[in-house]
Amino acid sequence: MAAGALAGSALPATAADTATSLKDLAAAKGLRFGTAIGMRMLADPRVRELVVRECNIIVPENELKLYVTHNNGPTEYNFKPADDLLAFAESHHIAMRGHNLFWARDEYTPQWLKSYDFGSKPKVAAEKLLRDYIAKVAEHYGERLNSWDVVNETIDPKTGEVRENAFSRVLGMDTLRIAFEAAREYMPKTQLVYNDYMSWEAGNENHRKGVLKLLHWFRDNKVPIDALGVQSHIGNGYDLLGGQVNAWKEFLDETVALDLDLLITEFDVDDQTIPTGDIEQRDAIVATVGRIYLDQMLSYKQTKDVIFWGMPDQYNWLQGFTPRADKLPLRPTPYDADFKPKPLREAIAQAFKNASAR
Repeated sequence: MAAGALAGSALPATAADTATSLKDLAAAKGLRFGTAIGMRMLADPRVRELVVRECNIIVPENELKLYVTHNNGPTEYNFKPADDLLAFAESHHIAMRGHNLFWARDEYTPQWLKSYDFGSKPKVAAEKLLRDYIAKVAEHYGERLNSWDVVNETIDPKTGEVRENAFSRVLGMDTLRIAFEAAREYMPKTQLVYNDYMSWEAGNENHRKGVLKLLHWFRDNKVPIDALGVQSHIGNGYDLLGGQVNAWKEFLDETVALDLDLLITEFDVDDQTIPTGDIEQRDAIVATVGRIYLDQMLSYKQTKDVIFWGMPDQYNWLQGFTPRADKLPLRPTPYDADFKPKPLREAIAQAFKNASAR
């Protein structure tokens, strides 16, 4: 992306701009808008008010991950944190996605599973354990969650190859097939998603190639998958202006050619590398880059959801993950720490207005 793309920087949002909620602007085009939310956020009444006003979908930040729901051994389950989030969502007629059934990275796997003895018939035991877990989750939630990230981040971004993990060391690639097949068996009406953080910046070439290779493998092996979750942590660790728009289009074209929908599942715009500390300038750049990205993603009618990974700014994970050198708080979401709308909020609104109906 050329620096000249910033010429039309977004203006600050006004009270009039926010009169129509983002969820209503999205719904008018057949889209959903939402955010990740965790228990810490749920405890803040200002977050609850913001979510109810702006969102028609949420996703649990960590509460449905294996290391929360199944952390204490193969027979113990803990669904209470996610149940509390779902109760909040349902009380306000907000949809909730499931994230995730299997995070295919050892560092996010419960300790008991990493050292689990699969016995004399390890493949049989490993498959049973994986299927039983998915069955238990499906039994608990049924159709109350209509979309699930079945497998999360199984591609190594450096090599483009499938990562090894506690299950794949026994089952190989069958791990992925089994997870999706079990999800389809126990949740036949649910949207099944592969979710990953391949992105449009330079440096993501191997990651994109690896994800496309995996998606083709899914198709060739008749794995039941409905959509690709595009996390969309744009600018994360890279030059914010480094979007490879044409290469990204080629990636998206090949993905939708496989008859897959697209979901923006974890959106934020990392302003870590913007050299100025001036808030107005930073916000204008974030809004402009966010608008360019959203316009490209929403040009595909297969894109159905736009979900931020926590808002307002202080509840976004990047604050601790990619801090600025000048120690100033990051500003990666549509709302600031005082819950006031920022230019990025207006950029999202305009992107929805500009999008075609789906």
